[in-house]
Amino acid sequence: MKIIKKVLVKQIVTEKSRKKLLNQFNKQKMRLEQECQQLLFEKKKLQNKPGVSKQDVTRRFQNEITKRREKLDLIDFKIEQMEMLELGVEIVEDEVEALVEVTKGMNWEEIMSEQSIVIKDGIIVRIDK
Repeated sequence: MKIIKKVLVKQIVTEKSRKKLLNQFNKQKMRLEQECQQLLFEKKKLQNKPGVSKQDVTRRFQNEITKRREKLDLIDFKIEQMEMLELGVEIVEDEVEALVEVTKGMNWEEIMSEQSIVIKDGIIVRIDK
């Protein structure tokens, strides 16, 4: 029988990977800021429409804008943390699923123990079992 198991993907922080992650964070920030601007524009457009409750429109759009602002704050925090990290530190980057063959008599704890794949600048350097 085969089962699916979660495996962590860890990255060793290098100058190259730090720049790449900071670039990704900045792109996410720009996208969220654009979404906030678009939501403000749509809110103004809908508020001027007859037969639409301005309070409902304001509340709905403000909720969406607040969600994005919270995500922006989180990204700012991640950027701060990334800049403080020392080179060579391992950080969890992702989680993938692995297909594992299980048979009668295997040690369940061993199968389900945490495994990870460690990468450095896009190259797998270690697989921890």
